[in-house]
Amino acid sequence: MAHVVGDRPGTGLFVGLASALAFGASGPFVKPLLEAGWTPGAAVLARALCSALVLAPVAAVALRGSHRLLREEWRLVLGFGLVAVAGTQLCYFAAVARMSVGIALLVEYLAPVLLVGLAWARTRHVPPRLTLAVCAVAVLGLVLVVDPGGARPDLLGVLLALGAAVGLGAYFVLSARPTRLPPVALAASGLGVGALALGAAALAGVLPFAAPLVDVTLLGSSAPWYVPLAVVVLVATAFAYVSGVAATVRMGERLASFVGLSEVLFAVAIA
Repeated sequence: MAHVVGDRPGTGLFVGLASALAFGASGPFVKPLLEAGWTPGAAVLARALCSALVLAPVAAVALRGSHRLLREEWRLVLGFGLVAVAGTQLCYFAAVARMSVGIALLVEYLAPVLLVGLAWARTRHVPPRLTLAVCAVAVLGLVLVVDPGGARPDLLGVLLALGAAVGLGAYFVLSARPTRLPPVALAASGLGVGALALGAAALAGVLPFAAPLVDVTLLGSSAPWYVPLAVVVLVATAFAYVSGVAATVRMGERLASFVGLSEVLFAVAIA
């Protein structure tokens, strides 16, 4: 049975907030790895690959051992993996390499505003005043939360962050698309495709890769490298993507994208 967009928005809101909280937890646990010498590309590749492996058995059960749905929805899976997973992460980390994290986050989380603009251009109908007001409040709120004051913007960095915003918007649009694929199957297959794309980029030398397997400083104490990675994989990726897709199926991409803004709040609170 196909998943219906917007069938249970109340449940979707709760699941969406849980997903945003999980996504927001990634930063504090990725940071120790980066400080220990991991490159952003290595962290993202490990995140996508390990999460795909973790979700694969669950996805197989959800698909009842049949790959027919994956073959039928190969365009959705390919788009989700290449754009929503690999493209978004590559653009974001490339932007962070050239500018402050605050500015990069601020630009990336313009995704909901971009979705409203896309709907406006596609339908030729002016969005309701409430929607436009929410867009304005969202942008203002992000500026206040992220507080990028004084940071020097970089044109290429801004363009890369806009690429991440487009990828994030694609994540919400693709997640909301009616499909018979269970959310866990879409997340697992998309992460697998994303991992393959990131791995190919690393092998080609396009994506710098270094992942020293050394102890890291986590919450003020020394811990093995795999402890923060496990949290990122299990909570901030596997759970976050599955719950995020499930929430978007229930709410639709526009509402889900605005709920996703709470990730910034959670990230700031956790950090």
